[in-house]
Amino acid sequence: MTLAIAIEPAPIETDAHGAVRVAKTRVTLDTVVTAFLDGCTPAEIAEQYPSLQLPDI
Repeated sequence: MTLAIAIEPAPIETDAHGAVRVAKTRVTLDTVVTAFLDGCTPAEIAEQYPSLQLPDI
């Protein structure tokens, strides 16, 4: 049996001003990373930013 590994691109985009945003939302990657470093779980981040989907966090 062979194991196939699928690589999915990260759900991030860079806008015209150079800001990196998550999954076609207005939430910046920096915002998500800062919340995580402050101790928030992915579920808490999703609660704070309802436009984000949990898998994208």
